[in-house]
Amino acid sequence: MEIGDAQLAAALRLAIAALIGLGVGLEREWSGHATGPLARFAGLRTFFLLGLLGGIAGLLIHDGHDLVAAAIVAGGSGLVIAAYVMVVRQSGAERDGTTEVAAIVVLALGIVAGAVSLLIAAGAGSFVVLALNEKKRLHGAIRQLGEGEFRAGLQFAVLALVILPILPEGPFFGWAAVMPRLLWIVVLLFCAMNFAAYLARRNAGEGKGYLLTGLLGGVISSTAVTFGLARYSRRHPEAATALASGVIAACTVLVPRVLVISAALNPSVAARLVILIAPAGLVGLAVIAVAWRFPGKLGSTGESEVPEPLMRVDERNPLRLWTAIKLAVVFQVAITTIALIRDLLTVEGLYGTAVLMGLTNADALTVAMSSPSTDILPRIAARAIAAGILANTLVKLGISAAMGTARFRLVSGSVLFVMAVSIAVPLLAQ
Repeated sequence: MEIGDAQLAAALRLAIAALIGLGVGLEREWSGHATGPLARFAGLRTFFLLGLLGGIAGLLIHDGHDLVAAAIVAGGSGLVIAAYVMVVRQSGAERDGTTEVAAIVVLALGIVAGAVSLLIAAGAGSFVVLALNEKKRLHGAIRQLGEGEFRAGLQFAVLALVILPILPEGPFFGWAAVMPRLLWIVVLLFCAMNFAAYLARRNAGEGKGYLLTGLLGGVISSTAVTFGLARYSRRHPEAATALASGVIAACTVLVPRVLVISAALNPSVAARLVILIAPAGLVGLAVIAVAWRFPGKLGSTGESEVPEPLMRVDERNPLRLWTAIKLAVVFQVAITTIALIRDLLTVEGLYGTAVLMGLTNADALTVAMSSPSTDILPRIAARAIAAGILANTLVKLGISAAMGTARFRLVSGSVLFVMAVSIAVPLLAQ
């Protein structure tokens, strides 16, 4: 008898369901929950069979045999519940139901594999095995979770899941072209970046050195970091090289930061932008790698005091929501300005405006040029952003030269100059 496509598909669904059970059972064996005097009821073979049982029930549901499938699922679930009751009644047994809940999840995912989707079942099964295996890390992360992080997570959930869906798309107010939902996405994007920097600073502590100071501070504002470290180099000239490495790190972070913003708003612009600014990022990354590997030569291991204003952690406001909202207002002004200039001036005028905007705020320029509401071609938008970043890099080069010590100027200025050339060459070549 020939095996048809339907039979092969059914066999594949059963195999995936059984493999899910096998994976969970293997993790339970490795973790020691299936052995010893206080072992739970299920190990490798039992979980394998539970996954297969769920897959059979899923196939029966798929073929319309709902009552038979319900009886199978009830039997499997009853076995798991009875096993849990027997375990917790034992003297000295832990009231931990992870293994039993995992067994019910395996049964359910087997049903999903048999009746709904192989991809969903396989993906969820892999995630379950990973979560079970990472028990210590998950518990450690929970122990380190403070009130500020928990509150910030809840706030971000409200901002993303409650406020964002109810905002209209727009545009509104005629020539101003205000798009509330797009602006709120920008707010969420920067809140997420601020929160990530907050967590990194909080976990890193205050004594990890100027290189880490620049990397973390550059997520918020590379210009502010450059200004602060250059000024600090005059008070502590012995740390000039390490302070310069912090500036290089902050300026390097600007490249992925801009690319993330652009990719979130307009992937077509980001795809062209990466060609223009990635070389500068690679130059900075190479210097950071050397500074990290040989801290005595280009970086700092934290022996000197880190500038307090650059490393201060705001426990009460990790999302920096109000700052993100003010940035969104700036972005809207930038978007409107770009739209007006696009209608009144030539492409060269647009590039000139991008350079002026890049002198003050590269993020605002990136949002304005990457906004889907503008009709600027992706190639032109990418070139405009790159021109603005080039201008921004030259401004930080000027800050370093004007405010830093001689050693600080030599280290940071030479690298920033190479980064600027790395942007200018592909920009002029196109």
